[in-house]
Amino acid sequence: MEINFYAILVAALSSFVVGFVWYNPKVFGTIWMNEIGMTDEKAKQGNMLKIFGLTFVFAFMLSFFMQTLTIHQFSALGMVGGDAVSAKPSFAAFMTDYGDAFRTFKHGAFHGLLAGLFISLPVVATNCLFEQKSFKYAAITSGYWIVVMTIMGGIICAWK
Repeated sequence: MEINFYAILVAALSSFVVGFVWYNPKVFGTIWMNEIGMTDEKAKQGNMLKIFGLTFVFAFMLSFFMQTLTIHQFSALGMVGGDAVSAKPSFAAFMTDYGDAFRTFKHGAFHGLLAGLFISLPVVATNCLFEQKSFKYAAITSGYWIVVMTIMGGIICAWK
């Protein structure tokens, strides 16, 4: 199973599209800014190259890892030591028969949703508790990551 860098790239970029909509002032942007005490003036003081550059790096890292959560054939490769070249012929036969099993957007989105609910939500919510952030902030932030991981999972799993 080869790594599909195009799928990873598009999945990473999808986080920007979701963020553009999610944090739009007409959706959750105004509420989110009020919850963290952000103003337009303060936002403009940020180093946008640094913010968006590192955001892309982190989104790329997340989408890279989403392969192992959404494409089950990566697990099969791990069972033979991670090297398909040295695997027995039975592994090649298995991959011929089942190499594209469950490789749909729907299946990947389901696993992305589960990852968002069981990884992102607890991490964000725990931070919010200790930082004494509001429920609104926790819901908006974790909701964003749940949606992003759902879409990333769908893109990565479906793109063959």
